[in-house]
Amino acid sequence: MFAVVEIAGRQYTVSPKDTIVVPTLAAKGGASVTFDRVLLLGDEKKITVGNPLVKGARVQATVVDHGKGEKVVVFKKKKRKGYRVLRGHRQPHTTVQITTIGS
Repeated sequence: MFAVVEIAGRQYTVSPKDTIVVPTLAAKGGASVTFDRVLLLGDEKKITVGNPLVKGARVQATVVDHGKGEKVVVFKKKKRKGYRVLRGHRQPHTTVQITTIGS
């Protein structure tokens, strides 16, 4: 079984026991979270497409940990002016493991 679920404006294709990295969630490590914005449910025999969501479908997940992504370097320069600025940013994220997909 698989599902397409929307989390924080992004769409993810998930199956049970998958581990995905999503934008930061306000849940502690080991906590259970539920995603109810399921756009599509499917298995070997049948696919259910939502309009826009599948009614009653939920995806349960467990928060594995929180972390930061790779560093993004932002370099600004104006030629012949001596202006140079180097900044960096690491986007926070949450790693979750999908436990069940149900309708």
